[in-house]
Amino acid sequence: MRIIITGSSGMVGEGVMLVCLSHPKVSKVLIINRKPSGFTHPKLIELIVQDFSKIAQFASSLQEYDACFFCAGVSSVGMTEDTFTKATYDFVVPFAKFLSQINPNMVFNYVSGTGTDSTEQGKVMWARVKGKTENALQKLPFKGQYNFRPGFMKPVKGQQNLKGIYRVISPLYPIFAALTPNFTSTLEDLGLAMIDSVELGYKQPNIEVRDIKKMAK
Repeated sequence: MRIIITGSSGMVGEGVMLVCLSHPKVSKVLIINRKPSGFTHPKLIELIVQDFSKIAQFASSLQEYDACFFCAGVSSVGMTEDTFTKATYDFVVPFAKFLSQINPNMVFNYVSGTGTDSTEQGKVMWARVKGKTENALQKLPFKGQYNFRPGFMKPVKGQQNLKGIYRVISPLYPIFAALTPNFTSTLEDLGLAMIDSVELGYKQPNIEVRDIKKMAK
């Protein structure tokens, strides 16, 4: 399969990319970044798009792929709801809508987060915005569309793009995994589950940590 990945400059996107590059059923990985990543691999192609709102200019480079794993995202810390909506909903949905127009046979996977609010009515701002984003993506005419809701994840071996806190607490992953199994998984689990969703699909669009682990086996 041929996969598009956004967000490879971040921890989640980089981890998913590494899993895809090492997977025998993935033949090509296209990463979309605003600036060169420095990654090299025989399966890897990089597309530099400085302004995602102008993605239509690159239509010919995006049509022959089986799936898009949208891993790009920002933290809501310090943001207002309006600002976070612009950085999340207004960033993800137009991009996905364009892909659905040029390649409706694609599977579109969006990395959301555990605790996302599908009702869009809860008290937690980021959860409402993520829920609104998930709901909008579900309405697009893709072959398949899945919203992955991971919690705390153990990085993939060899990752470079790790936040400082992850470098400190990752060694404690076995403890977190034992105490909070429905909140913890590995980034390898996430990558494998995404690949599984392209190959086999899944029974529901919103995929929680327990589902990620099940799909990854």
